[in-house]
Amino acid sequence: MVDTLTTSNFNFSFQESVYHGKVRDVYYLKNNLVVMVASDRISAFDVVMPRGIPYKGQILNQIAIKMMDETKDLVPNWLIHSPDPNVSVGHLCTPFKVEMVIRGYLSGHAARQYKKGIRKLCGVEMPNGMKENDKFPEPIITPATKAESGNHDEDISKEEIINRGIVSIEDYEILEKYTKILFNKGSEIASERGLILVDTKYEFGKTKNGDIVLIDEIHTPDSSRYFYKDGYKERQDDNKPQKQLSKEFVRQWLISNHFQGLEDQRVPEMSDDYVNSVSERYVELYENITSEKFLKSDSKNISQRIFDNTENYLKEYFEH
Repeated sequence: MVDTLTTSNFNFSFQESVYHGKVRDVYYLKNNLVVMVASDRISAFDVVMPRGIPYKGQILNQIAIKMMDETKDLVPNWLIHSPDPNVSVGHLCTPFKVEMVIRGYLSGHAARQYKKGIRKLCGVEMPNGMKENDKFPEPIITPATKAESGNHDEDISKEEIINRGIVSIEDYEILEKYTKILFNKGSEIASERGLILVDTKYEFGKTKNGDIVLIDEIHTPDSSRYFYKDGYKERQDDNKPQKQLSKEFVRQWLISNHFQGLEDQRVPEMSDDYVNSVSERYVELYENITSEKFLKSDSKNISQRIFDNTENYLKEYFEH
């Protein structure tokens, strides 16, 4: 098995603190600088799986960097540089405590709610007569509150967000505008590559200057769901499942093994073969989403590689 990065405990120069998330570890440095390390951890149903997926961190990081580069002229983002395949360095931002989820199709969580007879999601009406994976007349925004450690993210309406003072109405209007712009651009990029961007989530923050910028990741298979465009209509007409490019295949595997993150449920055993198959799927996702061949980075002493590359960059950055 290839080495994976499942934990990171770096001590970079100019470092002040660190936060360990589900998948990413965030190192806070002086001068409002942030180092984000994409680990090989994988989470589903808000639970981190016991085994890392080879190259997953590199794949997520490199897709996010490429997509941020392709959208930076439309929506400002936090990124400055990527000194290592698993690392992004950017501006410190104060995150908004909401995730801006946007859905172009009735899939995933929305479809599961729809099957229960629910027709209003996050205050947004969903038309009657739809079947799973049908396209919405217009994309819908269904925000979620960002969970504190250990809690599930929760659906929330625009009205609740504003009434509870989570985000001001002025800032929310900008978040909504940016979300629609990014989804439109992401859909264009996906279409050019033979894909459909089904749904995705964006996170935003405020810089020290008060500017609202895109943070975290964008259009990765962990934050987004893609279908293959070729054959989409035929599969819908024949009531067949869509061919997906997303992390949904992991969720479906867990569901089939009686795990949905509920109390008293145990995470099923992940064999070497299964872990390798998930890694191969992520490589497939990368190559389809970016239209580029995936080049595996050297995973021997992956922690040392990350530290050396990042530390060298930081010393140069702070010297200038």
